Parts: sequence; structure tokens; C-alpha cells
Amino acid sequence: MVVAEAPNKVKDLVLTITFNKLMDAWLGGYRRVFLEGGTWSSKTFSAMQLLKLILENFKESILCTVTSESMPHLKRGAMRDWLKIMGDELIDKCWNKTDFVYTYPKSGCQLEFVSADMPAKLKGGRREILFCNEVNNIARDSYREADMRTRLFTICDWNPVSEFWFHDEHLADEAGNIYIHAVYTDCPEVVPLSQRENIESYKDKDPNWWNVYGLGLVGKIEGLVYPHFEQVDTLPEGSCFYGLDYGYSSDPTVLVKNVLIGGNLYSQQIFYDYSALTNGQIAQKFSLLGITNEPIYPDPDEPKSAEELRQKGFNIQEAVKGKGSVEFGTQRVNNYYQYWTKDSLDCIKEQRNFRYIKDKTTGEFTDRTTHQWSHGMSARRYAIATYLPFYTGEYAKATSNH
Repeated sequence: MVVAEAPNKVKDLVLTITFNKLMDAWLGGYRRVFLEGGTWSSKTFSAMQLLKLILENFKESILCTVTSESMPHLKRGAMRDWLKIMGDELIDKCWNKTDFVYTYPKSGCQLEFVSADMPAKLKGGRREILFCNEVNNIARDSYREADMRTRLFTICDWNPVSEFWFHDEHLADEAGNIYIHAVYTDCPEVVPLSQRENIESYKDKDPNWWNVYGLGLVGKIEGLVYPHFEQVDTLPEGSCFYGLDYGYSSDPTVLVKNVLIGGNLYSQQIFYDYSALTNGQIAQKFSLLGITNEPIYPDPDEPKSAEELRQKGFNIQEAVKGKGSVEFGTQRVNNYYQYWTKDSLDCIKEQRNFRYIKDKTTGEFTDRTTHQWSHGMSARRYAIATYLPFYTGEYAKATSNH
């Protein structure tokens, strides 16, 4: 049974319904909380708020571990939320930035951030509290071992992209466990009207996205364009080449670096920028990145932009275009075993969600794809479809019957 204590005070924190449900679970003595829901439902942020309040007020020194699929994912997700919550209260000498461990000075409690892809560290130690962020991307055995070494309280959160081991094992029904469902409407305090309108705009555009991220319901990942990939720490040595998606309006500008070794395609997200970059700003980014003679394959539908970058001294190549070019590029990518570096967070999320859209009348898949998950996928495709020597003659053959 959890030694449940309410915090002495909640200062300067905006608390949502999601937070209150998590606090009730802690005070109610539950052993595990499974928090499933949609986007902007304050799942991770509320969990980190709760952990802060518990750890700075607990009556004995305890250890809390926060984990997710990779360290880059942790840094941009749960760790970033925690740093925002701590704000000016964070004491530098208490924060070990090498080991990612914070010691609360009043209680002596410690908060550590450990990547789930470091199983020895995650499974080896014991702790009192565990938070598994986006647990659907953590292996069942890794979760089980970590939870077995947790004495008091485990929180797991995720977006219900599809069923995974939690659903298979009916963990919500076990004694001592509680299930919480959260959606954006639970958090009117933190969801701007413009963001709410953006979420609701997908009701008709992408019903599966709306079910998962709007309603927080379990989705069905059918019709993935690129169904299989793995993650690696870094790109291997080898000749590199780039793919560029220019972006416009609310779409990001994306640059992807690629290395081909035999039947393996290794890719890394270099930038994924929503600030409506001009061609001059893109060129400046290229220069800062040290890109010189490496070939860059941009969106072939913007030849004027390509020429502007070419005139600035970059090796801008013409990507295949025209009838059948998208299908050809997609097939070319799928001819390889695909790998993304672990810091390619946006592109990893895209690949997990980039799908063909079903016809509303027939229920059959069309050749249309989900636009919101297409930017990094397009950047990579431009490059892979065109990069020599693989392109020579193949596109003409593949499209000759169209």
C-alpha cells in the first residue's frame, strides 16, 4: 500500500482534470495508473507535476525513475516538461546534468531520467516510483522488469495509436490498478482555442487520427506506407546525401540526411522547422551545418527554390517528378531495411503514423496519404528515389506503362 500524503501546497501550478485524477490515484493507494488519451490532454505534464509535488514533500528519501523509449525522446518530452514545471525552483547544484538526476534539497528524494533502451540501468536498480512515458513504445519485458523493481507506485501514459501488450493482458482489470482516460476537453485551462479548432478539424480529414488524438480511443494502424523500421544511435560512416521538403504556411521545412549501406537505409532528421523558412534562411542553415558538396534532393515541384539554393553554391539536384514518381519513390524506400537515428523524433513519429487513406464510401485504401505525417517522409523519398546509381534508368522503366 502506498504511503499516500497530500502535498503541503500547490503553488503557481495550473492543475487540470487529468492531474486531479492522478492525484486521487496516488492518495487512493493504487499501485499502478494506466493513463491513456489523446493529444493536448496533459498526460505527461500532469504526471510530472504530480511527481514534483510528491518528491519535494515526501517524509522519507525515495527514488523516482522516469523513462521512455530513448534519451532524445525523454529530453524533448518528460524532461522538458519537468524543467518547465520546476522553473526558478530548480537548484543547479542539485541537478546532475551528466547522469540526469535531481535531488530535492528539502526531502532528499531523487528524480532520475533513464532511457528504456538502456535495459541494464533501468532493470538493475530499485526504486519507489516509476513513470513510463509513452509506454506503448517500451518493450513488454522492459516494463515488467522495471515495474517489479518498483515498490510503491507506477504511472504509464500513451496515445492509443493501436492495441499493444497493455490491452492484450487486460492490466486495467487487475487489483490495485486504475485506468484513466484523458482528452483535450479535460484541459480547457491549457488548450488554446486555435489548437482546439485544429484538433477538431481532423474529424473528417482523418477519422483514425481523430479517434486516437482527438477522442483518445484505440486506433487501427492499417495501411502504413512504411510499416517497418528500427532505431540506431548514430548514422554509420558512408557517403551521405540529403532530402529536403520546403514546407509552407503551417507545414515544417524538413532536411533528412541519408546513408545507404547495402540493403540498409539509415536516415537522420537534421532539422524539422515550423518557422516558415525562406530560401535564404534554408541556405544559412545549410552553411551552419557545414553542408558543402553533398547532394541535396528537394521537392521537385519547386524548381525556382531549387535554383535559388543552387545559385548560393549548394549541390542541389533535380529529384524525379511527374506521373508515377511518388509510387516509384515509395517502392524504392521500401526496398531497404529502414533505420532512423534516435534523435529523429518527428520523423519517427511520422513513420509510425504515415498511412494511406481509406475511401469513405468503399472502405478501400486510396493512393492518398495522411498529409500531417508526410513531411519527413517526403524529404527522404525525394532523395532515395533519385540518388545515383540507383536511379539510373529505373524510373523510366517503372513509369513507361503509366
